This record gives sequence, C-alpha cells and structure tokens, in this order.
Amino acid sequence: MPWWRFPNEEEIFKPERANLRIRVRFINGCLSEWNEAVTVVENHINHLTYRYHFQDKDNRLIFRYDNTPHFPNLDTFSHHKHLPDNVIAFNQPSAFDVIKEVNQHVV
Repeated sequence: MPWWRFPNEEEIFKPERANLRIRVRFINGCLSEWNEAVTVVENHINHLTYRYHFQDKDNRLIFRYDNTPHFPNLDTFSHHKHLPDNVIAFNQPSAFDVIKEVNQHVV
C-alpha cells in the first residue's frame, strides 16, 4: 500500500482561469490541502489566491501558507505563514519547498 492517497479535483472556469484543489491524506494520518486560483496570460501563470495547509492526524495545524489579506501589519502582506501559535511574514513558497516541508513531518 502506498504511503499516500491522492484524490484531486480541478475546475476550469474559462480557458485562462482555473481553480486547483489537491488533498492528500498520508498513511500516518496527516493531511495536506492545496488550493489555488490562477490565470494564464501569455503563457505565464499568475497566482491569484493560494492556500497550502498541513495538519497532523489529530487535525492540529502544523503550518499553512496563504495570501488572505487579514494581517496588514506584516512586511509581506498579504502573504504569510500560519504556525501552531503564531503568524509570520513569508512570501509565497514554491511547490517544491512546500513538498520538502511536508516531507519533514511525514517520513
């Protein structure tokens, strides 16, 4: 049996815009959810909104990156990172960086 399950959904609203939702439940019970709204203009992907969430098997937050505009005092507004007891300034990470961080908690 693999260490992950990979149901995913993709909705395309029109040719230049898409919403992507990926949800992975790991065999150890952790959950990773990725949500993004993007547009494609002249073969360039523009990230409109994003949320990369990771929690443990007991549904406790480990981390979440997003750009919801609710922390205007952060230097990287609207981009930030939620930790279990804090929110810190953080620019949007690459997909590779998020995968590496998830991997630290799963393997």
